[in-house]
Amino acid sequence: MVLADRGHRYGVWLFDLGLACCAVEFVVAAATDAWDEVDGPAVQPWAERARDADVLVVSGTVTPVTAAAVRRAYEQMREPRVVVSFGACAASGGPYWDSYAVTAGVDQVVPVDCYVPGCPPRPEALVEAVRELLAGRA
Repeated sequence: MVLADRGHRYGVWLFDLGLACCAVEFVVAAATDAWDEVDGPAVQPWAERARDADVLVVSGTVTPVTAAAVRRAYEQMREPRVVVSFGACAASGGPYWDSYAVTAGVDQVVPVDCYVPGCPPRPEALVEAVRELLAGRA
């Protein structure tokens, strides 16, 4: 998935659906100046709405209730839609994988382009994932 050739803007906007503890790590990543070191278009980690975003970051546990919000946000995004699964809970349900109230990964709801593992993942891991997406390596 290559984001650099989008052509409709001079930047790449991230929208976070913070569903659990990994959302705190997203906030730390968003507040860092490491984005300035990413080659290519400027990365803006604070899109106000999903329809303004280039990358949807799902951070935390997806439940049947929150799955509807994830699907709605995904459908509001422009093409091409890019989704990052941030953390073990978003990827597979994490330690709650066998609960009736947990979806076994966001990829059960929307297609995922990049998985960032960890519980929680380090903020730098999100920066690196976006760097790889921009380079077309993810």
